[in-house]
Amino acid sequence: MANSTSETVYDIFQSMEYGAFSPSAAAAARAWLGRHSHSLGFFTDGKFVCPVNRQTHTVTDSTGGTVCSVICAKDEDISSCGSSASAGFKTWSELSGHHRAKVLLRLASTLQRYTQCVSELCDLCQSPCSLPALIRLTQYYAGWAQLQDTLMPEWIPRGVVAVVVSDDCSFHSIWLKVLPALAMGNAVIVVPGVKLAPPALLLAQLFMEAALPAGVLSVVTGDASMGARVAENNQISYLTYSGRQQDGEVLAKQTAGWGLPLSLCLSVSAACPFIIFESADIDSAVDGVIEAAFKKKKDWQWVLCVQESVLDNVVSRLKLRITGMKCVPLGSESDRTLVDAAVQDALQQGGTLIQSCSPPASGVLYPPTVLCGLAPPSSAVVSPPPGPLLPLLSFRSAAEGAALGNRTPHGQAASIWTEDLNLALEASKSLCVGSVWVNSHSVTDPSLPQCGRRDSGNCTDGGKEGLYQFLRPSPSPAMPRSTPSSLDYAAFGTAASEFMVPEGFDPSSVTRSCSQYVGGKLCKADSGCSRTVQAPGGAVLAHCPDGGRKDVRNAVEAALKVQPGWLRKSPAARALSLYSLSDHLEKRRREMAASIQAQTGLSVEEADKEVELSISRLSYWAARCDKQSGGMLLLPQTGSALSAPEALGVVGVVLPDAKPLLSLVSLLGAAVSMGNAVILVPSEKYPLPAIDFIQVLQASDIPAGVVSVITGRRNQLTHDLANHSEIQAIWYWGSLEGCQFLQHTCCSPLKRLWLHCEEEEGKDGGKYWSHPSPSLQEEMWREAVVWKSVWIPTA
Repeated sequence: MANSTSETVYDIFQSMEYGAFSPSAAAAARAWLGRHSHSLGFFTDGKFVCPVNRQTHTVTDSTGGTVCSVICAKDEDISSCGSSASAGFKTWSELSGHHRAKVLLRLASTLQRYTQCVSELCDLCQSPCSLPALIRLTQYYAGWAQLQDTLMPEWIPRGVVAVVVSDDCSFHSIWLKVLPALAMGNAVIVVPGVKLAPPALLLAQLFMEAALPAGVLSVVTGDASMGARVAENNQISYLTYSGRQQDGEVLAKQTAGWGLPLSLCLSVSAACPFIIFESADIDSAVDGVIEAAFKKKKDWQWVLCVQESVLDNVVSRLKLRITGMKCVPLGSESDRTLVDAAVQDALQQGGTLIQSCSPPASGVLYPPTVLCGLAPPSSAVVSPPPGPLLPLLSFRSAAEGAALGNRTPHGQAASIWTEDLNLALEASKSLCVGSVWVNSHSVTDPSLPQCGRRDSGNCTDGGKEGLYQFLRPSPSPAMPRSTPSSLDYAAFGTAASEFMVPEGFDPSSVTRSCSQYVGGKLCKADSGCSRTVQAPGGAVLAHCPDGGRKDVRNAVEAALKVQPGWLRKSPAARALSLYSLSDHLEKRRREMAASIQAQTGLSVEEADKEVELSISRLSYWAARCDKQSGGMLLLPQTGSALSAPEALGVVGVVLPDAKPLLSLVSLLGAAVSMGNAVILVPSEKYPLPAIDFIQVLQASDIPAGVVSVITGRRNQLTHDLANHSEIQAIWYWGSLEGCQFLQHTCCSPLKRLWLHCEEEEGKDGGKYWSHPSPSLQEEMWREAVVWKSVWIPTA
């Protein structure tokens, strides 16, 4: 442990030196590596494969010593792995949920037998993991595999899922994706970072001992480009990434246009607020922030926010607690460069430092450091570098503290400290994050969802909610795999309108001039331009505004003003507003049916049937307003945990051509019922029913600004929605090129995307809208919400 074996325990605690690494402590892990000659290949078709003539990467331990080497797969290796996974999926998905549950329970038992080996290997590779937490995770999703056929009968697995995880993530984060995907019947290809590769390969071997069919789980190792190369394989049906925000953006742009759904979990680089109110137990809060901010391996960066009335008390206790603390190892030399630059920038801005000691001149060790006196826009606050740095901000009131916590562009988690339960619940509700811990931090359980907000990600992991990313409704067609178009992203949607000479002009009639609906007011397009609305035969029905960027801006500004108040309304009040909308639509039933008939050429009976279904659909969403809620979950830890759905915020919806009125009210009802504001872009081909629906909106109880309707060119308005930073989600029905543009553009700032290729969905003749299954309506509702978990300890 210390340099001399004659040192007493007292001497060791005084020096607090790192103990010498003992090779015997990792005997089981080294024995397993020795059986593979310390050279690991990849795992496919139920066995290890180590082809020759491959580039290798070295895995090192904390002392810089070599642990083993892993190979970098070539394209032919990826192709072979994809074929094996596709065959494994056919076998695995046909098994009953009971059979899959038995396999996962056997894995939990196997992990208990090999706990020492797995733990040692994780420690050797500098990716520590709590094995009891991993076993609990396995048992939890074994239960969901058993219940899938009963509780989710209309949901089917996606197929082959690629799970890409960078070295910055924990080993646990891999299995937070892999286990639910397997439980739902998918095959999985894991693409781990270099340090995560050895324990991932070991666990794949343990899966085979648990009788997992060959090909269901594969592990492919390689360099940073391996995720995109695996996703390019046409056998892959879904891609999920966990890691840094910059790497996630690159992967999203690389895979744009491939017809591959992508979810991103970018919690590694997230900055999370640690808020101490004046009513907190200061000693416990300071202990908590020291533990959270200065441990070796932390999942995210913390920003300390302290109420001014207790600021001096907190700072004095921080100085006392930091004194004598050891330097913390950084991830690499590049991290040291980032930390030094952040500290120098803070000092230049007038900040002060609290450090346990002076930092070494070089190397990967750095002392715990508190950066005091910074302004909220400081780069060290917005995007803290990886390392033992803790920016400190102050606030006056409780409302200001919540607002300060929301200034970060990320929304992963927050820790709040107060003895006032009312304040704790109110602050938790105000914070735009996925997880809130009250008087605690970094506590997790598989039963609670972990949902990224804003730039922290666009997916939900954990709980039942985390299962749906690996499922799709059985009636819904999967997005077809495609080859990316040579799209000019800068020019997309900017082409000038085509000048059209309408046919069938009747000089005896006056062409109708329509308006769009922005912020509760009828208005023309800001550009002053308009478009002709034509009947199927070519006759001119009306002229509608040709909306653009400024119209979208005005709609978003109006939505941002009114959406918080709409969200604060009780679910029962929102339900009454939707019932009012349904009633006014019924009063204008004949006019709406005539509009649909004139625009689409349907028969009177078919048009009237669409209006009838639209009235029923609005009533459905009104009834559902106060029927969906979270609840309190039973946990193995002491305390209580709440889980509840929340509104996204402002949602942009690009509507399909099929069923122009029914599709509009279906999507509007799903979004508005949960407290969102909506900007609707009607069908470019059939805009008239949406334009006539504006009169129904005006007569209803829906507050002005909650719903805006902007007509114009689909590509132009898609471009404008994608480039507005305040829009949190886009639902799109359109071309493959439009889907490709959104996937490429909406990764910075990150938006939640729900993309549909209308060419594929249009083949069913509108049955997607007129005969929706319960799973399709459930999917609409789930796309309209994000989840928040609140932990409240009682002991």
